[in-house]
Amino acid sequence: MVHGYHVIMPLYGFWLPNDPRGSWSDFVWKWELVRFGKATIQLERRELCDLTPNEIHRHEAAKRSLNYPPVIWDGAQAVSIANGFSMQCKKSRYSVWACAILPQHVHLVIARHTYAVEQMVRLLKGAATTVLKKHGRHPLKTFAKSGRPPRPWAESHWKVFLDSEEQIETAIRYVEQNPEKEGKPRQHWKFVTPFRGLESGKITYH
Repeated sequence: MVHGYHVIMPLYGFWLPNDPRGSWSDFVWKWELVRFGKATIQLERRELCDLTPNEIHRHEAAKRSLNYPPVIWDGAQAVSIANGFSMQCKKSRYSVWACAILPQHVHLVIARHTYAVEQMVRLLKGAATTVLKKHGRHPLKTFAKSGRPPRPWAESHWKVFLDSEEQIETAIRYVEQNPEKEGKPRQHWKFVTPFRGLESGKITYH
């Protein structure tokens, strides 16, 4: 019984479908990446330090072949993203139990909703992008065509289904502690609401 999701939203160029570290993709959609190998679908992730020299070379070459430079948020952009998330959460009545906006990806622990999780992710990305453009902070604005910059997000996202209080609390701790792994302080966003447990035997739609 799914009660929530741990969602990971990578930015453009962060994790490629044929990344030697592994991916959750089963197809390489971008023609410029095809020559670097097939999709590396696997659940287990490897760190860059675990790769062979040849794998590291292929990984860096694939990134250089992208149409645009990989997106990396700064602190001001993170605030704009949070503002966009806040507006969409209020509009669609999402309950977000944890959020970490990191330089190359975003973690969310979000409650089950009447919307599918894929739709929630699309709306959150769209709202964040709208605010980035409004604030003049879109990371790919110099590549805009006809006034529209490329999307700063990766096309796909990762999600883990959470079906118990224990799993939700574990995911919340993981997301809250994640910035510290990159030497950054924990994040506190106003749109994040405390997790107060689940009602026994019942699915709660937020």
